[in-house]
Amino acid sequence: MEARPWLLRSLPVAAMVAIECLDVGLTTLSKAAMSRGMSRFVFLVYSNALASLLLLPVSFIQREKRPPLTFSVLCKFFFLALVGITTMQNCVFAGVSYSSPTLASAMGNLVPAFTFLLAVSFRIEKLNLRSSRSQIKILGTMVSICGALIVTLYKGPVIGGGISAIPYPDESLPTTQPSKALLAGVPNWVIGGMFLAAASLSLATWNTAQAAVLKSYPSEVTLVSFCCFFGTLQSAVVALIAERDLKAWKLGLSIEVIAVIYTAIVGNVVTFCVCSWCIHKKGPTFVAMFKPLSIGIAAIMGAIFLGDALHVGSVVGAVVIVAGFYGVIWAMSQEEEDGRNCTSGELQSPSQKTPLLESHVNIN
Repeated sequence: MEARPWLLRSLPVAAMVAIECLDVGLTTLSKAAMSRGMSRFVFLVYSNALASLLLLPVSFIQREKRPPLTFSVLCKFFFLALVGITTMQNCVFAGVSYSSPTLASAMGNLVPAFTFLLAVSFRIEKLNLRSSRSQIKILGTMVSICGALIVTLYKGPVIGGGISAIPYPDESLPTTQPSKALLAGVPNWVIGGMFLAAASLSLATWNTAQAAVLKSYPSEVTLVSFCCFFGTLQSAVVALIAERDLKAWKLGLSIEVIAVIYTAIVGNVVTFCVCSWCIHKKGPTFVAMFKPLSIGIAAIMGAIFLGDALHVGSVVGAVVIVAGFYGVIWAMSQEEEDGRNCTSGELQSPSQKTPLLESHVNIN
C-alpha cells in the first residue's frame, strides 16, 4: 500500500527529468534546422499552429469538465502566450542561432533565480533579512546570476578540442555551420547570451503567472491549447514583419519538417502540458529546479550532432549557477522543515505533508 503513494509522489520528478531530456533534443534539432537556412520566425509559426491543431479539439471535447471561458480568462491566456510562447521562444531560438544549445541550457539555469526574484517581488516568497537561511537564498540567487555572466562573457579554451559534426546525407546542400563562425567572435556569443537571459526571464514570468491562473482556472489542457493558439497568431504577426521573403515559408528539407513536428508535439504539447500539470501540483519553483540537469545533456548532444566545442567558461559558469541554485533550494527546504516542526495542533501523515516548494502556491 505504501508503494503506490510513493510512485505517485515520484511521478512529477520523473516527468520533469524526461522533459529536460526532450527539451535539449528540441534545441539541438531546431539548431540543425536553422543551420540549414530555415527561418526561426516561420519555424515558430508552423510548430505552434500544429500544436494548436492537436490541442484545441481536446480542449473542446473536455468542455463539460472545465470551467467556463470568459473574456477575462482569455485575456490571461493571451498574456501567457505573449510571455511564455512568443517572447520566450523567439528569444530562445535567436540565442541558439547566435551561440549553441549548450549555452542555451547553461543560461536556462537562470530560470530558478528569476522565479525566486519574482516570487519575492509579488510577496509569494517571504524574506527575513536577519535569518541565515534568507541570506543564503539571496546569496545563492546572486551566485547563479554571476555564473550566467561567466558563461556569457568568458569562453576560455576548448575542452578536448571538440568533436566534428556529423555531415548531412545530402552533400549537395550547404553544410556551413553558422555556430562556429559566430562563436569565433565574442560579441555574437554575448548577444546570444543576452537573448537567452531574456528567454529565462520570460519563462520564469510564465511559470509564476501560470500558477496564479491555474489556481482560478484549473484546466491545464485548456490553458496550453489556447496559449498555443494565441502564440500562433502572435508568432505569425512577428514573422510577417521580420520575414519578407515568401520562399522562407516553404518547407523543402526533411530536417525542417522533422524539427517542426518534434517541436509541436514534444516542445509544445508534451512539455507545456506536463509543466502546467507540475506547476498546478507542485508550484513554479519545483518546475524550475530541474533546469540544471540540461547542461550536461546539451553538451553531449551539441558536441555529437552539431560539432559544438565545449569551453571552460561554459563548464565553470554552469557549476557556479548550479551551486547557487541548490543553495537556494536547500534554504527553502530548511525553512519549510522548520515550519512543519513549529506547527501545533493536528499531526500530518507523510502523504498530507506539503511537498517541497509547493506551499507558496497556496498563499492567498
